[in-house]
Amino acid sequence: MTAALASTTALDAAVWRARRAAHEERVDAWLTPHLARRRRGEKHPVEDFLFTYYSYRPAQLRRWHPGAGVELRDAAPAEFGRDYRAGAAGVTLDTEAVRARRAESIHWIRSLLAATAGRPAHLGCFGMHEWAMVYRQTQAEVRHNAWPLRLSPEQTARTVEENRIRCSHFDAFRFFTAPARPLNLLSPTRETQHAHEQPGCLHANMDLYKYASKLSPLTSSELVADCFELAKEIRTLDMRASPYDLSELGYPPIKVETVEGRHEYVRAQRSFAERAAPLRSRLIAECDRLLAASGG
Repeated sequence: MTAALASTTALDAAVWRARRAAHEERVDAWLTPHLARRRRGEKHPVEDFLFTYYSYRPAQLRRWHPGAGVELRDAAPAEFGRDYRAGAAGVTLDTEAVRARRAESIHWIRSLLAATAGRPAHLGCFGMHEWAMVYRQTQAEVRHNAWPLRLSPEQTARTVEENRIRCSHFDAFRFFTAPARPLNLLSPTRETQHAHEQPGCLHANMDLYKYASKLSPLTSSELVADCFELAKEIRTLDMRASPYDLSELGYPPIKVETVEGRHEYVRAQRSFAERAAPLRSRLIAECDRLLAASGG
């Protein structure tokens, strides 16, 4: 028999409705331009990434959840989804049912986040993962082929070859071109993910959004949105430091093929690692709270 969460917070209608409205307004600023582009059949290599790479749909991101152990007064279960139940004093998430379905995932996420947090940040990759994804490809072959590369194919290849590639993130490494993979000092796999991920990695920090969304609705939508906001900013750095020329879209390049560009990249990378740390800690704490209540 699983235990209930240690405490239940009750929110009056005015409070939770204000929180829900604030969340929807915040998220709409991100969703509105994306959905408008989608209707027009337009693609954006920076702004659309979080909606296409991750599986959390725009409607899911917009729907507000208070998190486990929160009671909403004067609410109806239908407003929040199939996992909510009406009680004597208000509506709450059926935490035990959701927690039971997600038990394996919660354990896995907690273990990965804790392992990542326990390592020092490596800040010497200089964003070469994006370069390795176009290494020895023609303009027609590259992923975002509607946008030109800043350097010639020969110069792009030389940049990859002259920089030490040490990508620790499997979901970046798996997109390397075949000739680029042997140039990486590591060979990350899904099975070794817990042994490789480290808190300086841009993609590991973007993935906090993925793990927050996988914990939803057990965790609050505000935390999911906080992780999304950080991931959105990190994606901008990722593509500014990439080999693509996105200046027409308003993204001046960070020229990591130069000493000055590499210094600029490291400063930004360090800042994102520092900002990601408390979000990672909050997600670990949420996992601990849920596991403690389940006896796990």
